[in-house]
Amino acid sequence: MKRILSITITFLIIFPSLAQKQITIDDLVSRPAFRQESVYGINWMNDGRYYTALENNNIVQYDVTKGTVVSILLDGSTLEPAIQFDEYQYSADQKKILLRTDRQQIYRRSFTAEYYVYDIESGQLASLSENGREAYATFSPDGAKVAWVRENDLYYKDLASAREIRVTSDGEFNKVINGSTDWVYEEELSFTRAFEWSGNSKSILFLSFDESKVPEYTVQLWNDGALYPENYTFKYPKAGEKNSLVTASVFNLETGDIQETDIGTDQEYYVARIRRTKNDNEFSLVRLNRLQNQLDILHIDASSGASKVIYTDKYDTYIDIDFADDLTYFEDGEHFLITSERDGYKHIYLYTMDGSLEKQVTSGNWEVSDIAGISQKGSKATIYYTSTEESPLERYLYVTDLDGDKKEKLTNETGYHRINMSPDQKYYIDYYSNANQPLTVTLYRTRRNKKINVLKNNTALMKAAEEYALRPKEFFSFRTTDNTELNGYMLKPSNMNPGQEYPVLVYQYSGPGSQNVTNSWGGGHYYWHQMLVQQGYIVAVIDTRGTGGRGAAFKKMTYGQLGKFEVEDHIAGAEFLGELPYVDASRIGIWGWSYGGYMASLAILKGADVFKAAIAVAPVTNWRYYDTIYTERYMGLPQDNGSGYDDNSPTSYAAELEGNFLLVHGTGDDNVHFQNAVTLQNALIAEGKQFDSFYYPDRAHGIYRGNARPHLYRLMTNWLEENL
Repeated sequence: MKRILSITITFLIIFPSLAQKQITIDDLVSRPAFRQESVYGINWMNDGRYYTALENNNIVQYDVTKGTVVSILLDGSTLEPAIQFDEYQYSADQKKILLRTDRQQIYRRSFTAEYYVYDIESGQLASLSENGREAYATFSPDGAKVAWVRENDLYYKDLASAREIRVTSDGEFNKVINGSTDWVYEEELSFTRAFEWSGNSKSILFLSFDESKVPEYTVQLWNDGALYPENYTFKYPKAGEKNSLVTASVFNLETGDIQETDIGTDQEYYVARIRRTKNDNEFSLVRLNRLQNQLDILHIDASSGASKVIYTDKYDTYIDIDFADDLTYFEDGEHFLITSERDGYKHIYLYTMDGSLEKQVTSGNWEVSDIAGISQKGSKATIYYTSTEESPLERYLYVTDLDGDKKEKLTNETGYHRINMSPDQKYYIDYYSNANQPLTVTLYRTRRNKKINVLKNNTALMKAAEEYALRPKEFFSFRTTDNTELNGYMLKPSNMNPGQEYPVLVYQYSGPGSQNVTNSWGGGHYYWHQMLVQQGYIVAVIDTRGTGGRGAAFKKMTYGQLGKFEVEDHIAGAEFLGELPYVDASRIGIWGWSYGGYMASLAILKGADVFKAAIAVAPVTNWRYYDTIYTERYMGLPQDNGSGYDDNSPTSYAAELEGNFLLVHGTGDDNVHFQNAVTLQNALIAEGKQFDSFYYPDRAHGIYRGNARPHLYRLMTNWLEENL
C-alpha cells in the first residue's frame, strides 16, 4: 500500500555551505565547538531581590530586577581549605550553605561525596563529618541540623554542638539499606534520598529496604589489565522476581525512638516519594502497587506514626511516576494539587486535605507537562504550568486561576520552553530553544510578562552552526497501517543533487512516554548525525505509537506488548521514506540505544524487507532480563503475560536476520546487562546468522570513560560506510 504525504518543511534556515567546516569525532566529544551554555544551580533568595547560580566553582549573586551580577557570594578557590564543589544548597534562613565536593558515582543517580557547611555571616567553613564519606546531605528546616546516609545507615549532625548522631545501625551492603533506596528504585523511580525532615525539625521519616531475598547479579570487571578479574555482585530484581521489602519509620530526635508506621500489609508495593505537608508534624507518602496501576497518597502523623490513605488514582494500564512529582500542598494547609490522566490526558486537579475532589483545573485534548509555580492568596490561587496545548512538539508557559476562566499564554516564541519560577512567582527564567535556535536563557518579571535580561544566548554555538553548516530539521508526518499519524524530522545533506538517491539512517528511542521529535534544538547524538549528513546520509528521527505528548490512549496502547506497534511503525516509516524521490529505498538503516537498541534489533529482524542495516547499542533483547519496576509497569508480570514478553523479543526472531547487524554492549552495564547481548548472539549463532558485534570492557550503560565514546562513534561511522 502506498503511503502518500506531503512533507511539511517547517523550518528552512539554511546555513551557508561554502567552505563549511567538516565535523570530526573530536568536535563531538573533546572540543568546545558545540558546547551549549546554560544557567545552572539556580537558587532564589528569600528576599525576592536576588537569585544565585553556580558558575565555575563560584556562587554568583544576581539582581532579579536587572538580571545582572551583584557579587560573587562564594568563591570555592578562596575557601580554607579550597574546594571544588558541584552542588550547593541553602539552609531555609539562607544563613548557611551546604557544599558538595568530590562526588563519586555509584550507579546512575547514587553517589558518595564530601560535604562542607559554610556560614555566610562568619565566613567559616567546616567539614560536615570527619568519619567518612556521605550521601544526600540535607538541612533540617530550622537550619540547625543536617542529615545524611553513610554505608546504608542514617545519620544527622547538630551543627551548634558538632555532635554526630547515628540513627540506624543495621545497614549492610546487599542486605539492609536505611535512608536511601535500592538499585531498582534509583534507576526506575529516579529516587535516591529516602528520608525527609518534619516541618518542625523534630523528626525524620525514613525508608528501610530489606533486600536480602532479592536475587543477585554479578558483573565481571577486568579493571584495566589486573591479573585476575573482579566480580561485583549487587541486588537486581528481574521481572517477576522478589523485590526489597520496604518499611517506613519515624525517628524522634528528642527521645531517640524509632517508630515503624503502617504503609501496607501485602509488601507488594513501591514507595515512590516521601515529603512533608504544610502541617509541621505530618509527612506525605506516595505509594504504588506492584503493577503500578494504582497510586495512593498516605498522610503520616509524625507523633503517633499513624497513617491514612487520603487519595487513590487507578487505571487498567499504568500510572506515570511524574504524577507524584506534581503533588503540591497549599500554604493554607487545606488543599493540594495533583495531576491525573483520568480523562485521557494529563491534567491538574484540586483536592481538599481529606481527599475530596474540589475541581478539575485544566482540561482539553492536550497534556500538562509541568507545574511551574502556584501563587496562593487565601483560598484563591494562580497556577503556572507548561503544556502541549499548541502542539505535542512544543511546550509553552500558561497561567490560569483555579476555575480556568482566566487562562493566558505567557511564552509566545514558537518552540520549546522550560521554566524555573521563583518561589514567590514574581519572576521566572525561561530556557527556550527551537529546531534552529540553540538555548536562550531569559529572565522575566511575571507581572505584565516583562523581559528583564537575556542571561545566555549561545552566540558562539550559533556561529559554530554557521561555520559547520549544520542542517535544519525538516519536520514531516506519515500514517501507519491503522491510519495513525506519526511525527518525524529529517536532516538532509546540503546541495542535494536532483535525481540522486541518498541512504537514510533512522534514529529513534521509541520507549513508553519518550519523545525525540520536538521543535527544540539538538537531540540525542545530534552532532554525530550532522556529521553523517555531511558525509551524504539523510538522518530521520521518528516517534512511534507509545511515545509521549499525545495523550494516554496513544501512549498506553503498547501496554502488555512492548515492541509490537513500535516496530510496525518503523517498518511503515521506512516504507514511507523509501517512496520519496531522493531516498535510496535499498539503503535504509536504523539505530538506537537501550530501548532504541531493542527496537533497532527487532526492526532488522522483523523488517528484513525494508531495513538493510541496524546498529543496536546496549539493547534489551528479552524483557525477562530487565528489572521489575520498569518492565512490569508496561508489561505486567511475566507469570501473567508470558506471550507478551516473548512474542516481541529479538531473541525469538533470530532466524529472520537478512540485513547487516552491529550489536554493541558494555560488559559492565549494571542497567541493561551484557547478558542481553550474549543471549541474542547465541540465538543468531544457533541460526547460522552472520553479524558484527563489539563489547566495551567494564563500561556501563552510557559507554563513557577511557575514550570509549569517541571510539564508539568511529566504530559506528566506519561500519555504516561499509554496510549501508
